[in-house]
Amino acid sequence: MSVSPPARRRALMLVNPNARRGAEALDPIIERFANGGVDAVVERFETPDEVSADIARRRHEADLVIVCGGDGTINSAAKGILETGLPMGIMPMGTANDLARTLGIPNNLLQAADVIINGSIRRVDLGEVNGHPFFNVASMGLSVDLARGLTPEAKRRWGKLGYALAAIKVATRAERFRAEIISDTGNAKVKTLQIAVGNGVHYGGGTMIHADATIEDGHLDLYSLELKNVWKFGLMLGAFRQGRHGAWDEVRTAKSTEFDIRTEVPMAVNTDGDLVTETPAHFVIRPSAIAVFAPQ
Repeated sequence: MSVSPPARRRALMLVNPNARRGAEALDPIIERFANGGVDAVVERFETPDEVSADIARRRHEADLVIVCGGDGTINSAAKGILETGLPMGIMPMGTANDLARTLGIPNNLLQAADVIINGSIRRVDLGEVNGHPFFNVASMGLSVDLARGLTPEAKRRWGKLGYALAAIKVATRAERFRAEIISDTGNAKVKTLQIAVGNGVHYGGGTMIHADATIEDGHLDLYSLELKNVWKFGLMLGAFRQGRHGAWDEVRTAKSTEFDIRTEVPMAVNTDGDLVTETPAHFVIRPSAIAVFAPQ
């Protein structure tokens, strides 16, 4: 009895040419896909606004979407993926690649292509703040100043070291702000340097939102950095890298499916590296919202 060959799959491959590795040669990757039964049509885009619109417009031409870039690029595809229900593949071409790290997708692009070819799909949660999606983390305070100071040129030149250099610069002028955190466990009025709400595991080049967090657990993880002396943050860096910062008295942590954060004056909110909205901010989790190719 003859066995039919597996059906070929059509992929819309969206490339951010401004990503740190966005200029790398794509021919070997496209050939790898073709040999694995995936026919990729490549499109390069100039602005993030184009990404989700392009996915929605071309939904009937593709069986899957491959996003080539960093966490900001993947974030820009979220609405289109959510709207169409197409599975998403990730080619980590950015600086931090925190979502790829969370999902165990290798930085080697040919190996990342093999993950998509193998076809193993996981359904992951999606966070939202004021209607804006995020995969990794949404935050206000220090991270917003960091996002404003970390230019694309610095990312390309320094890579992950650029995050550290920008963070040192931001820390020298950091000031606390007043906020109210509202969740199903109650209200808390705080004076803080940063509030972060995580959906995934990693952010900021490998820092962990919580030691026990996953991107499939159906809830959000919040922390508030309530230091009086910003230089003590240097002593906490190891704990933040391991997601164990909640052990410090100056770090408030909470888990919930929804949070509301209010501040005395509107403050910008950073989602996966981009400033998209401001407080008052309503955070909610969308469980198992996105299908993504990833190792099991």
